[in-house]
Amino acid sequence: MKRSHIDAMTRGWFVGAFSPTLFDTDACEVAYKKYKANDKEDRHYHKIATEITVVTKGKIKMNDEIFKEGDIVIVYPYEEVSFEAIEDSSNVVIKLPGTLNDKYLV
Repeated sequence: MKRSHIDAMTRGWFVGAFSPTLFDTDACEVAYKKYKANDKEDRHYHKIATEITVVTKGKIKMNDEIFKEGDIVIVYPYEEVSFEAIEDSSNVVIKLPGTLNDKYLV
C-alpha cells in the first residue's frame, strides 16, 4: 500500500507522469481540484488529451455554461475551454491519455 495526501500534490494532480505523484503513469492524469468562488483557469485547449471534469461540489462555469454537483463534462482535443468557480467548488479532472506539456493557452 502507498499513502499520501492531496495537499502534497501539485495543484491537486495525483496520478500521472509528473512529480510529485502517487501513481506514475502516462496512460492518464487525475486530479482533485478545489476552488474558491471567482477562481478562474486560463482559456486553453489540448492537442492530444481528452479532459473529463466531474463536479463534486459547488457550481462552476465552463464556456459560459453552468454546471453543478454531479455534472460531468467532456472536452475533446482542440476544443477551447474556459473555467470559473461560481461558488466554492471542487472537481475531479481526468486527462486521457496522460500528456505532459499538452496545454495551450488561447
